[in-house]
Amino acid sequence: MADKQKLTGRNIQRSSERRAIALPARLTWKDASGAVRFISVTTRDVSEAGVFVECEAGAAIPLFRLVHLQVERATRMTEALPMRLRDGRVLSAVWRVAPCRRSTGTPSGYALRFLVAPQMMAVQSSPLVEAIAV
Repeated sequence: MADKQKLTGRNIQRSSERRAIALPARLTWKDASGAVRFISVTTRDVSEAGVFVECEAGAAIPLFRLVHLQVERATRMTEALPMRLRDGRVLSAVWRVAPCRRSTGTPSGYALRFLVAPQMMAVQSSPLVEAIAV
């Protein structure tokens, strides 16, 4: 992470720890015409707030598109995997699109931000919860 800070010249502050976990998963979304699309992906960096997934091929997904991420059933009980990814499909937003591969012309991956219900955000950032955690 220090190398990334040197390259960008800014202090990167993350809301949760990232873990390098490579697991097969699937993204599903609706394209502009309303058709359901899907691609197979591999998780790379996973945290409580989001995940970066790599994909070999498939249609490009636009920035900020809502997608469902689902880790393959056989690998869902991996200990380091956040609980929300163990339960099934997780609604997420495409937060960043990686550069395109020359061979396919499609992005090499996507950073996804998990969407959290407003009630959960209030509980997570409550002063009472922070006081109990200390």
